[in-house]
Amino acid sequence: MTPPAAWSHLPFFRTGWPAIRDRLAASPGWLPGPGRIFAALSATPPQRVRAVILGQDPYPTPGHANGLAFSVAPGIAPPRSLRNIFTELQADLGVTTAGGDLSGWAAQGVLLLNTALSVPPGEAGGHARWGWDRLAREAIAEAQRHGPLAFLLWGAHAERAAAGLPRPADLVVASAHPSPLSARRGFFGSRPFSRVNDWLAGSGRPPIDWSA
Repeated sequence: MTPPAAWSHLPFFRTGWPAIRDRLAASPGWLPGPGRIFAALSATPPQRVRAVILGQDPYPTPGHANGLAFSVAPGIAPPRSLRNIFTELQADLGVTTAGGDLSGWAAQGVLLLNTALSVPPGEAGGHARWGWDRLAREAIAEAQRHGPLAFLLWGAHAERAAAGLPRPADLVVASAHPSPLSARRGFFGSRPFSRVNDWLAGSGRPPIDWSA
């Protein structure tokens, strides 16, 4: 559970991580497991971040979470929130995807970061108060040092987690959460994917291939 080198200088890893690491070591089991806990940071170093999508915590169903927000392990059927994300992607850009592993997005600079990086099996939010949220804010601030970012803030939790971080140079696309309970209250029709690509094009940067 070694922090990725590109992010290891963040204050969180000196002041917050040791206590969380000890709690995890004493826990009987948690997801996504030691090999994937920092997958989002490993996949997208700070200098490559172009867009940020914030989730809450990993999927609590064993075998589903792969360490990237909203993503599932290869071969796992997309949960309902992710299916709604793909529905909006198809409506927005006409893009269809195969499977629910979003590592192709992460490889292009989409930081898929949960505000808590661990969860007990079957207990959504079980580690939400452990102090993980500091890492999300520090990681975003570090990525901002390398240029403007697009924030895709889906739901009130994401908006609270990022409060005060977006700057005038950044893009903010805020909407309802893609959950089945709220997707029809503003997520559907929000066109986040084309808005990010239009913004990137406006600054002379290549678009994100959301079909990856």
